[in-house]
Order: sequence, then structure tokens, then C-alpha cells
Amino acid sequence: MRVLIVGAGIADPTLAYWLLHLGHEPTLVEQAPELRRGGYLVDFWGAGFDVAERMGIVPELRDRGYEFVEARSIGRDGRPIASFPPSAIVGSDGRYVTIARSDLASTIHAALDGRVETLFATTVEAIDDAGEVVHVTFENGTRREFDLVVGADGLHSRVRELTFGPQEQFERYLGIVVAVFDVAGYRPRDELTAVLHADVGFQMLRVSLRDDATMFCATVRHDGGAPPDDPAEHRALLRRRLAGARWEVPAILDAMASARTFYADRASQIRMPSWARGRVALVGDAAACPSFLAGQGSALAMVGAYVLAAELARAHGDHVEAFARYGERLGPLLRSKQDAARGLGLAFAPQNRSALAVRNTVMRLLGLPHVSRLVMGRSFRDAVELPAMPVV
Repeated sequence: MRVLIVGAGIADPTLAYWLLHLGHEPTLVEQAPELRRGGYLVDFWGAGFDVAERMGIVPELRDRGYEFVEARSIGRDGRPIASFPPSAIVGSDGRYVTIARSDLASTIHAALDGRVETLFATTVEAIDDAGEVVHVTFENGTRREFDLVVGADGLHSRVRELTFGPQEQFERYLGIVVAVFDVAGYRPRDELTAVLHADVGFQMLRVSLRDDATMFCATVRHDGGAPPDDPAEHRALLRRRLAGARWEVPAILDAMASARTFYADRASQIRMPSWARGRVALVGDAAACPSFLAGQGSALAMVGAYVLAAELARAHGDHVEAFARYGERLGPLLRSKQDAARGLGLAFAPQNRSALAVRNTVMRLLGLPHVSRLVMGRSFRDAVELPAMPVV
């Protein structure tokens, strides 16, 4: 089948890889002129790690990623509040890596080895599901036919909007804005350590990267409605919300002016009763974004792409049957991840002094043996069994 996959992030090339493996003809289309750079670090484990293993890309992910040895929470005065190894949360079996989201995406795309048509600098303008075929019009004016269309174009999915309706029907804004940027030459540096500082209404994360780069991730509470999709507005919001903050926050805001990359968005979830309509389906954040707070969006996107491809193979190309099984298999897992993420706002942007005290207590508990699993609960468990992929 000819399958158009809209996007070139995480789910998109993963789906293309497995469809190619099954003998289909995937085409990727990406609105950006090239693969996107920047963005946040992702902690990669669980079923997503299993998919990466089946693709043979784990060695490359380890080469490009990081194995952090400490997460350290810092108070206003710069003194440590708590410290624990990340492995205390996700396990110490070695099936875990932290990697920049853009590096994960480019590694998956490289696994396609140039065998998949990729259209940059355009996206879909119109989708006409004619029953036996889907007519797609692109922004650059070209028009083509496909057997299936899959929207893997993220939280603000164009495919979802064209097929299911406006985003407002499905988005659940969680009252938090996230901004991620990196700068060169920032001091101090703490190698292989995630340094966190939280106060009422925000958290700031500092991570030292290779080549003398430092990444910052700010999560700030913003209850006045979702801000516009404008980097300048997001920078202004950060300066307003973090005015008067202590620790290194003033220096970090100054460094933001020289950021090499800057990404910002609102923390939202996408909740839909169905991820498919006719010959069009959604995968990844476009279908069921758990929000940045969940911490596993990239791994879950790979799981979704793999399962969708496997169900198409199992149904021998019957998209109606495949789409239904795909939803049935992953629906409970993704809803549980979304439910767990809704409670994590306390950690990323405490609402008040009481919430801050609870957050700091939890951070201390994470340093105690066996307690971290109990504290984090189901948020870090993947209750899904990956189906077998046919050998072609």
C-alpha cells in the first residue's frame, strides 16, 4: 500500500521503517525544511526501548545519548535538598538511555537508509477520503493519491484537524508551559547530573551536554489560558513568571538571549474516542499526547507506530480491522499514562508552598532504596505486550 505519513519526528520514521519492512510504500512529509534540531532530553526505556532494539538502533542511541548518574534538587540558597540516581526510578537493568529528542529522531530517520521518499518544506492542505483511495493536496499545490494517510504530526496535528475537527475539541491544557533552550559556555557545569530547582509556580532544570553546551528546561504554571504559538511571547512569559526567582534563575534568563535553539509549547493532552476515520489514522502525540509531564511521549510514539504496522500486517492490509485492533491494544495503556501525568504538575510547577513542601519530600524519598518505585507507581510501567512482526 501507498501510505502517507505526515511528520518526521519520532513516530513518523518508526512507522515508515516497519511499513517498509512489510513491503509497503511509505512517504514522509515534513513542514520544516529539514529534520528539526533542539528540543528537550527524553528518558528512553520500557516498551519503546524494545522497539528500538528490534530496529537495531540501540548502539547508536547509546553513543549519542547520556547515562546520567545523579538527579539533584537544589533549594533557593543553592544547597542540595535531595539527590538520587535516575536508575532508582526506571530500574538498573541497563535498558535505559537519556537522549536529545532530535538525536532520537535523526537516528530513526537514518535507519531508513534513504529508502523512503521524504518531502520537506510542505505539509497537507486538504485530505479527501474517497473510500477506495485518499486524495491529498499539499501546501505546495501538488496533489497525490494514497491508500492510507497517517497523521503523526504531534500535539498540533494538521491531519487531526482536517479529519476530526478543531484541536479545541480534544486538547486538555494542564496549566503549565514548557520552554527548552541550550547555550554554549554556561557555568557552572555538573557532568552527567540533572540539577533541578523548584519554587512556587515553576521548576528549572539544568543539564550539561557535550561540546560545552548546557540545556535548560523551564516549566512554569500559567493558568490564564494557553499562550499563543510565538517564541517571543514565550520568552516574555518566562521573564514575567520567573521575575524574582533565586538560585541561578536570573543568570539563566540572561543566557536565554544567546540560546542556539529555543522550543516552547504548552503542556497539554489529546484525548479522543477514536484514532481512525476511514482510511486516515493518527499515531503518537497526534492521537493521544500524554503531555510533556508524562516523560515517555517519544517512547510511546515508537510503540504506537510499531503496533499500528504490526496490526496492518496481521489484518493483511484490511485497514478497518487493523485500526480497530490498534486502538484496542494501546488505548488502556495510553489512557493510564495520561491519568498518571495529570498528577505530576506538582513536581514540575508547585502551585503553592504546601505543594512545594510535598514535592521536596517526594524528592528526598526517591533517594531511599525501594521507595522510588512505590512513589512513582504505574507512571513508569508499560502494561503492553508488543505483537510479533512478520518476517518478510
